[in-house]
Amino acid sequence: MTPTIQTISAKTLIGKHITMSFADNKTFALWSSFMPERKFINNTVDSTHMYSLQVYGKDFYTNFDPKREFVKWAALEVENIDIIPEGMDTFTIPAGQYAVFHYIGSHNNGHDVFSYIFGEWLPASGYALDDRPHFEILGPKYKNGDPDSEEEIWIPIK
Repeated sequence: MTPTIQTISAKTLIGKHITMSFADNKTFALWSSFMPERKFINNTVDSTHMYSLQVYGKDFYTNFDPKREFVKWAALEVENIDIIPEGMDTFTIPAGQYAVFHYIGSHNNGHDVFSYIFGEWLPASGYALDDRPHFEILGPKYKNGDPDSEEEIWIPIK
């Protein structure tokens, strides 16, 4: 799995977030809360591209601990934040460079995919992990749990 390297400008999102850890994974609860209400988000850039975003603390991966907490978002990119639906918040992804992996397969294989990215690709790439949000874009070909599902995995690099 070879990534493309992309530099993006800042992106503004509206969605919901929750504090969790890998050991206490609350992803299902987050998305179950977000999905019925996403239709209330106005001015979306592309309503078919949902963002699953993680905000990790500094050095989160240096001394990895599956019980260390981070903030996870379920969101859509918007053109502006003139109207924020009740119960939702805004988040801005800072501009920067990303390694973008096109992944085909079930999210159940996430451990293997991220082990490859952080254990093999990143150390051999000449890049270092940057302290910005990580995210996945779940587009029209994303099918939760399906082996033919497609998504983009965006890893911040410098």
